[in-house]
Amino acid sequence: MKKVITYGTFDLLHYGHINLLKRAKALGDYLIVALSTDEFNWDSKQKKCYFPYERRKQLLEAIRYVDLVIPEESWEQKRSDVEEFKVDTFVMGNDWAGRFDFLKDICEVVYLERTPEISTTQIKEELGEK
Repeated sequence: MKKVITYGTFDLLHYGHINLLKRAKALGDYLIVALSTDEFNWDSKQKKCYFPYERRKQLLEAIRYVDLVIPEESWEQKRSDVEEFKVDTFVMGNDWAGRFDFLKDICEVVYLERTPEISTTQIKEELGEK
C-alpha cells in the first residue's frame, strides 16, 4: 500500500483544498492529512482559525479522499510522521516548493500546483470588505 501525507490548516474549507486532497490521494492508496492544531497555528504561524481544530478535523474526515487525520503540532514533526506512518510520498502545494526537500532521503516529495483562483486568505479578505 502506497501512503501519502500532506499538511495544512484547512480553515474555511473550499474547492482548492478538495482539489489538492484529490490529487494527493491519486498519488497513492492511503492519504494522511496532518491538520495544524489551533495552538500551532497561533503560536508558530500567528494565524487565528475561524473553525476550531475539532470542526476542521470533522470536515476533513468526511472527505472521501482522506483516510486519516492526525494533529500537526510543530514544524519539526514532519520527518517523524513520515517514518512513523511509513509514508512513501510527501505532498504540499507549490507555494512551499523546495522547503521540504530535506525529506527526499526518506520519501518522494511532490509539490502540487495550487488552484489559482481561490485561497483561504482571499476568502477572509473578501469577507472583511463586506
